[in-house]
Amino acid sequence: MGCPYNNNYRPMEDAIHTDFKDDMSYGDYLNLGPILSAQNPLSDQHDEMLFIIIHQASELWLKLAGHELSKAVQNIQNGDFGHAFKVISRVKQILNQLTQSWNILSTLTPVDYLKFRDALGHSSGFQSYGYRKIEFLLGNKNESLLQVHENDPLVYQELKQIITQPSLYDVTIQALEQNGLSIDKSVLARDFSQPYQSNESVLKAWLNVYQNADEHFNLYELAEKLVDIEDSFQQWRFKHMYTVQRIIGNKVGTGGSSGVGFLKKALDISFFPELFELRTHL
Repeated sequence: MGCPYNNNYRPMEDAIHTDFKDDMSYGDYLNLGPILSAQNPLSDQHDEMLFIIIHQASELWLKLAGHELSKAVQNIQNGDFGHAFKVISRVKQILNQLTQSWNILSTLTPVDYLKFRDALGHSSGFQSYGYRKIEFLLGNKNESLLQVHENDPLVYQELKQIITQPSLYDVTIQALEQNGLSIDKSVLARDFSQPYQSNESVLKAWLNVYQNADEHFNLYELAEKLVDIEDSFQQWRFKHMYTVQRIIGNKVGTGGSSGVGFLKKALDISFFPELFELRTHL
């Protein structure tokens, strides 16, 4: 048998476009010039480039997740469950992608990170606008967290607006009521800027949905999509915490938090508490 790689060459095809003097190129469309020149290490350490790119790429994925979740809220408000399922499934995959990125960052050893950590100053992922937007859209409302964004008026105003609007779970609960399930008025008319508190009427409504899944299939499917989101989000949170622990141990975070201890507390926060509680009662 002949070697399959004897002709290890792929010629350029004549029809491939190569002249972009007056035409939009791939780089033009994606604005790659500014994006690929936005990595500016503050030290001479080789691994700082890894640290910067991982976080920049994560912010792009977070931006997309926020874009999709905002649409999901609109979809549910409009009764468009089909498109809501599509974009929520996409967010799940985005979160899975973000979780995998921690594996790459884990190749950064503690010794190598300490060589440039001081260059970060007080900058920290805690100040991530994209992460905060997702938390608010999913329902983890906390007005005190807005303080770290006050120096950026545009970001601050957007987050301020999002925190006062119904979250993905709030509009889902409204959909329960709109589909004939009994929800306490106090839940429907609550102050959306405040953290959501588990409610007995919501739990009973979800139990009804799960016990009569064929009758309430859209709501049942939506509930499982939300559980997918929380599952993926919690895996991302855990991997974040564990990666930080692996690299800096129990040191204080660059942003001033207690570091690993602070990240562990996030694992106890549920976006959709009744969807997990109902499993005990089925």
